[in-house]
Amino acid sequence: MAATLPAARDTLPVTTDPDVLAGYAHDRAEGAEYSLPAAVARPRDTEEVAAVVAYCAEHGIPVVARGAGTGLSGGANGMASAVVVSFEAMDAIVRIDPDERVAVVQAGVVNDDLRRVCAEHGVWYPPDPSSSPWSTIGGNVATNAGGVCCVKYGVTKDYVLGLQAVVGRGEVVRLGRRTAKGVAGYDLAGLMVGSEGTLGLITEITVRLRGARAAEHTVVGYFDDISAAGQAVTAVTASGVVVSALELVDRYCLRAVDEWKKMGLTDGGSVLLLARCDGPGQAGEAEAEVVLDCFARSGATWSARSGDETEAEALFMARRLVLPALERLGQVLTEDVCVPRMLVPEMLGAIERISAEHEVHIASLAHAGDGNLHPMVVVPPGDGAARRRGHRAFERIVDEAIRLGGTVTGEHGVGQLKMRGFADEVGPVVLGMHRAIKSALDPVGIFNPGRVFAAEPAGDDAT
Repeated sequence: MAATLPAARDTLPVTTDPDVLAGYAHDRAEGAEYSLPAAVARPRDTEEVAAVVAYCAEHGIPVVARGAGTGLSGGANGMASAVVVSFEAMDAIVRIDPDERVAVVQAGVVNDDLRRVCAEHGVWYPPDPSSSPWSTIGGNVATNAGGVCCVKYGVTKDYVLGLQAVVGRGEVVRLGRRTAKGVAGYDLAGLMVGSEGTLGLITEITVRLRGARAAEHTVVGYFDDISAAGQAVTAVTASGVVVSALELVDRYCLRAVDEWKKMGLTDGGSVLLLARCDGPGQAGEAEAEVVLDCFARSGATWSARSGDETEAEALFMARRLVLPALERLGQVLTEDVCVPRMLVPEMLGAIERISAEHEVHIASLAHAGDGNLHPMVVVPPGDGAARRRGHRAFERIVDEAIRLGGTVTGEHGVGQLKMRGFADEVGPVVLGMHRAIKSALDPVGIFNPGRVFAAEPAGDDAT
């Protein structure tokens, strides 16, 4: 590898400067392995991406795709022999078409930048992961990112119409379509969504848009404990109201943000539920009243409809600040399991038991409306014993989600941290199908090798 890179530097947009490489070595996942990559490529267009991939395929060099480095599963971490391909320079919004309600963007476009430009054209791109101020559309597509409003509006895959990608030995392909409908052939574009860089490098994406969003009605509820808040989530789900957001923030998360930002979040109670309804006109107000009643009947210590939009936005911003607030307290092992919505209370109870049994601090944050929970194990700096207990708790939470008929990841991806859980979730036959698809589309085996599909199911004798 080292012998081949000098020649590559003459013709390709790559660097081997150690100071630069260090900035591309890992994402935000605690506990995921990483090494300084052999080189970093920062292409400016699809042709340069294709040249990098062709070179790497010819020389058997692993390729790791990287967006903004906000991932939480280690899927974009560097490898000692790999070229990390960063899409930071490919950040053009190629086209916004408000009539067709589509946008065409390069992979390095930041989520919030796209949303802002869409708003200027009177249209809306719904997927809104917590990292939306920094994460890229390419990274969102690679991990099939979700967000606060996906309970009603779906995740990234629901908005990808088509894409351009570099595959195989450097071939450039267009997958999917730009039309509202299309059923020809296999859904190869859909296959790339959520593939975490294992099937090729996505360079351009065509996404569907919605019309401008209706006014939102925010409902706030405080509860004494996780159990009561979980019952409120169940009540809202059973009511038939499809909220546009239903977020749960526990006392540990509230306290961490308060200690940092002095927002007074813990004044109202131990667990906070934030709901939003955006039905048109009077329908939205009626939905909000139903949610408010669900909160009250489930034992809310205080609940109300927020009439102050600035206050409501501040509460949702506080929810987005939870992870950085917890990171100030120690190392954070971030979980991302998803269970059937009606089983959210049971999963929350299991997390509390696991926390007590392993003697670790677990803060709970959740997109509760769609069953996507983010329990976060907070480990004091330098405490190796607590870190080991935290990792055991992490794996127990994965197992509990599978037992309840859930999945090991709702939006962060498998990466490195969920390989064992993913293998257990899908079983050996389905895991083999995934591997067969990867082998067919990545014949040289250079795209993000050793990740996502590397583990065997527990008890499986396959080698």
